[in-house]
Amino acid sequence: MLLKVLNAKSTIEIGVFTGYSLLATALALPEDGKIIAIDPVREFYEIGLPSIEKAGMIHKIDFQESTALPVLDQLLTEEKNEEAFDFIFVDADKDNYLNYHERTVKLVRIGGIIAYDNTLWSGAVAASPDESFPEFDRICAEHAKKFNTAMAADNRVEVSQLSIADGVTLCRRVA
Repeated sequence: MLLKVLNAKSTIEIGVFTGYSLLATALALPEDGKIIAIDPVREFYEIGLPSIEKAGMIHKIDFQESTALPVLDQLLTEEKNEEAFDFIFVDADKDNYLNYHERTVKLVRIGGIIAYDNTLWSGAVAASPDESFPEFDRICAEHAKKFNTAMAADNRVEVSQLSIADGVTLCRRVA
């Protein structure tokens, strides 16, 4: 629905994993819509590939087997890509969310949306220091806290935090 409201046609997905959100995005885009899908593990993409093919959506996807930062940096070398994307979905290594944001905010158009997944990290971002969480969750929660604080202070975006599942932060570019 969000992609249709945006009239999205050009998108990026950072972190494909099994392709569920990739397929949902492809289905929401118009017939000539495009997605640059970035993941360093091709096998993850291939898990969802049969469903993507069955749905007839493969022509909308440009899969890049890579970590995201080099692909984003390459996109930014071409002026035509600045402000060229309507929607960007980020669900990758949490320690790079701020690095992704610095690049994606230049790639998304004014009025476009960047969505970041897992920004509440199972509620661990609000946990008191004495609460028991596995070390991995504590580390991810710290990255999420830093990211959330930075987004609240970023005047280039208007932020909406959705408290569904592990949390989704929507950043609408305003400047």
